[in-house]
Parts: sequence; structure tokens; C-alpha cells
Amino acid sequence: MNSRKNRITELLGIDYPIVQGGMRWVARAELAAAVGNAGGLGFISAHTHATADALAQEIDKVRTLTDKPFGVNLTVLGSNAGLDYEGYVRTIVERGVSVVETAGSNPAKYIAMFKASGVKVVHKCVTVRHALKAESLGADAVSIDGFECAGHPGEDDIPGLILIPAAADKLKIPLLASGGFADGRGLMAALALGADGINMGTRFMLTQESHVHAAIKQRLLEATERDTLLVGRTLGDSSRVIKNSVSLAAVELERAGGITHADLYALTGADRWMDAFASGDTEGGAFPAGMVTGLIHDLPTCAELIARIMRQAADIAQRGFPFEFPAA
Repeated sequence: MNSRKNRITELLGIDYPIVQGGMRWVARAELAAAVGNAGGLGFISAHTHATADALAQEIDKVRTLTDKPFGVNLTVLGSNAGLDYEGYVRTIVERGVSVVETAGSNPAKYIAMFKASGVKVVHKCVTVRHALKAESLGADAVSIDGFECAGHPGEDDIPGLILIPAAADKLKIPLLASGGFADGRGLMAALALGADGINMGTRFMLTQESHVHAAIKQRLLEATERDTLLVGRTLGDSSRVIKNSVSLAAVELERAGGITHADLYALTGADRWMDAFASGDTEGGAFPAGMVTGLIHDLPTCAELIARIMRQAADIAQRGFPFEFPAA
């Protein structure tokens, strides 16, 4: 494979415009290093780790596995108020991490801190208005999630086919397309829509280097594009998760009305689905998964996956467009 540079590969120092999402619990050293060694950019998740010292150890572990660039995801949420975000930021800077993916709450404070230390910032968002705000705050790039994505798609329900070109039309900084990408067809579609690359979560979760239990992986391989649903809609905190007994019970609870975040968290909280990822209990929690599960049918290594995506994309490019264009 011959790599060529574009805005996102130049910015991130990578060979191919393929980025692994900073998924909580899933985004660990082995996965991030494997993606980096294959020419993409891998992320580890800061708030997977209870302390800044634990994050520092994970950063050090990545460096024993690769000499390629990698990043840290810093997702700032009110529900994680007890976490040492200042310590995470200090650790990221002191350990010389080159890229951070911010997500969740307003990133202004953290973008300023990272930029002052020369760390590149990719902000993850779900609307054009938030992407433009991140750009105004100094983000180097944005990753924009369509309605198809795993986890939190926001409340506007705009699919990637619309959201990506809408963002590309207004942004000046590089753009990563996220939500619904799994192969070379998706990469070429994202580039055609105006993105500079793709960010994949669910697809990288279903690889050999992912720590997710084999039983959970198998459940997702068997899923179709119809096997996810949204929980938290009635609370304005939507999350796309796999359809199972737990998530269906959560939807029924919401339909009954009068619930609080605490009521829903008892079913859908991260503690439950992270335990399920580790134990392999496919009915143990409402674990995040994107609609793209319907396009995923195997468990390659990250190297095999990235090579395949680039070959597929190259084949599409070489086939060209089968129609004759009208004269200008």
C-alpha cells in the first residue's frame, strides 16, 4: 500500500486517514498500539482509569508496544465529576502525548491547556454548531458523530450522510467522519462527503486486539443494522446500545414515564456494561454499539483491517465513475 498525505494524516503524523475511537474500557494500550503500527491513529481512554497515575501507566504501556503516534481520549461528563481531570491533563502533557480527543462537555478549558503545551486537539461532537464552536476555541480538527454512532449521538438525529457535508461546508479545520464506518466503501464515502478521514469505534472493538470478551464480540457479529436502540431519550441523554433484555427493559421504563437519571442508570449505567464487556454476559448490561454492526462479520487484526480498508478504497478509486459527465 502506498500512503499519500492529506490534512488529517499530516496533522496527526500517520500514514492512513483512519482513527480508532477513544471508547471507554475498550480503548486500551494493545488496541491503540496495534492501530498505530498499522498506519492509523489509536487512542486510549483516560476515564477508563480511576487515577492519573493509572493513566500514566497505560500511556507508558503503549510506548512499549509502538513507536508510532497515539492519543488519549478525555471525555468530560457531569456523571464523572469525581475523576481527577486536572491530573489527567497534567499526565497527558508530562508524558508527551501528541494528540488528545476531547469530548462531552464544553472543551474550552482543556483545549486552552493542551494548546499551551503543544498538544494537538481533536474535538468530538455531534452537531455542526458544536464543531464550529470547537474550531473557534482552537481545536486542530473535529470528529463529528452521525446519528448511526454507538454511544451518545445527541438529540438532533442527523445521520452522517447529511451531517458530514454540512460540517465540511462550514469548517476550515480538518474533519473526521464518525458513526457508521467499517470498510473501504465508508472511507471513500466520507472523503466524497468532504471529510478528511474516518473515526471507527465499533469496527475496532471487533478486532483481535480488543479486550472485549469473545462472547460479546460474537453477539455483535450476529447483530444486524436493526439490533441497536436508543436509551435515555426521555431524559435528553440518548445513547445507542445493543438491543438486549436490559436495554429493552430500559426503554419500557422510559415509556412508563416519571423516571430520573438514577432510575435509568441502575439498568444502563457504565458499571454494568463494563462488567459485561469483561465477563461476556451478553444480557449483563446495555453496552454501546453502532448500527454499523450490521456491516461487520469478522474479527481481523487491526493490521488486516486497515490494509483491507485501504485496498477496498483503492479499488473503488481505480474503478472510477461509470457515467459520462455533461460538459461544463
